[in-house]
Amino acid sequence: MLKKTSLLALLGFALVQAKAQTDTTKAPESAADTMQIGNIIILKNGTGGNSSRDEFSINIRRKRWDYPPNLATSWLAVDLGFNNFSDRTNYGSLTSGYGAGTDKELFNLRNGKAVNVNIWIVMQRLNLVKHVVNLKYGIGLELNNYRYDSNVKFDRKPAAVYDDQTSDYRKNKLAADYVTVPLMLNFNFTPRKNPLRSFGVSAGIAGSYLYSSRHKFVTDQDGKGKTKGNLGLNALKYAWVGEVKLGPVSLYGNYSPQSMFADGLDHRPWAVGLRLPVDGNN
Repeated sequence: MLKKTSLLALLGFALVQAKAQTDTTKAPESAADTMQIGNIIILKNGTGGNSSRDEFSINIRRKRWDYPPNLATSWLAVDLGFNNFSDRTNYGSLTSGYGAGTDKELFNLRNGKAVNVNIWIVMQRLNLVKHVVNLKYGIGLELNNYRYDSNVKFDRKPAAVYDDQTSDYRKNKLAADYVTVPLMLNFNFTPRKNPLRSFGVSAGIAGSYLYSSRHKFVTDQDGKGKTKGNLGLNALKYAWVGEVKLGPVSLYGNYSPQSMFADGLDHRPWAVGLRLPVDGNN
């Protein structure tokens, strides 16, 4: 009798242990496995029930970013692009003064080397309407380089430009540097998205002051040369400006409806290129 009782007790204990092991393999019905990939959170829930196979539901929740501040400040952005000009000069009527005796072919550029580099020291964006419509403004330096494919020569005292028939120019560049203040209306179509996925456009006007101009050249006869000072350029310039923001970078462009020269020649400069923010917030 004692042997039978002991055997039944051992058998019962074994059944209890087996059932306990089976129950511990089940996940609690209230528990949920989660996985996060970047800004996406995936929730995996077992439906339970008598089904031999669990059915799963996936819930995706994207992180919503906070609105930017009402006044957002960005430090340092660099533009890399190309510049050129629209030549509106009537050379037939240009018989005296600055540019007399020149023609359109004399001012042909080496387009691949006519480089525009701008350095924007600071940019600010002021919220106007729900962070979608903003006022954008700043200050920076515009560095324009016009590489000529001819023997055009610029002089000072008095300012003059002409075809230099006495030299053969291997390199020939006019540089014009400005302090520029842009004022634009900005439309930020993704105010609550990751800045790396943002999209927006800006358009407006910019005023510039010419603080430096120089003509640099290399000739076979004399080697390197440079002429600095008043070369006949306008001291003040205004231009239409715009940009399209695509995530961390922007495409920019500008066009001036006035000539870059103060007299005679009617060359209206423009530039296009890529804007690269250094602090990642422009």
